[in-house]
Amino acid sequence: MDWKILHIEETDSTNQWVKAHLDELRQEGRPLCVTTDYQTAGRGCGTNRWESERGKNLLFSLLVSPNGIRANKQFRISMAISLAICKALGQHLGYLTIKWPNDIYWRDGKIGGILIENTLQGNSVRDSIIGVGLNVNQREFRSNAPNPVSMWQISEQETDRDALLRDILTTFEDFLGRYNKESYTAMLYRRHGFFPYADKDGAFMAEIVDVEDDGHLLLMDDNGRERRYAFKEVTFIN
Repeated sequence: MDWKILHIEETDSTNQWVKAHLDELRQEGRPLCVTTDYQTAGRGCGTNRWESERGKNLLFSLLVSPNGIRANKQFRISMAISLAICKALGQHLGYLTIKWPNDIYWRDGKIGGILIENTLQGNSVRDSIIGVGLNVNQREFRSNAPNPVSMWQISEQETDRDALLRDILTTFEDFLGRYNKESYTAMLYRRHGFFPYADKDGAFMAEIVDVEDDGHLLLMDDNGRERRYAFKEVTFIN
């Protein structure tokens, strides 16, 4: 891909910046990566906030127009960016996992989050805005987030954020061009064994069976009952 890379010192969020300039960016016809040193309103999914010390981490959004991805298969984009980040970070940290649907974990600590906003045209994905926050060189976290961890806390070494971004972009191109469900499923956090979960009816023990092509999570509880969930319908209990 012929990436256009823009750097903004500060913005509310890179996803919001892309959405505000979407019409003109579409006219350029190039995939875009917007990075920033600081977000005043960085967020995860729903009402979650993303804590990031100025100039320490990797905060960026991608704008891509994925050819041939149908609306009911848009989870392929989530799989591709999750695997790309795990591969790029794995060169520095070793094995990482993906907490369904797309949080990046090192052991039981969250090192990255992804927020994807797709625009559909007919039965296909027209645009995908992929917001990423990665904890890179931050040494201390002060929010009430339960389990953040950074690359520096793991390795006690500074990481070149620009080089890491280039690795992610290159790897993402590769993963986006192929079907990755087997690789994605193999890297899921808590992939094997029974663990506690909770849904609207309460807590239960279950193991992961599969993730469907459309992103639904399939669990088997300890009573042998299969349970199927969309995003936000079930939570992991730590």
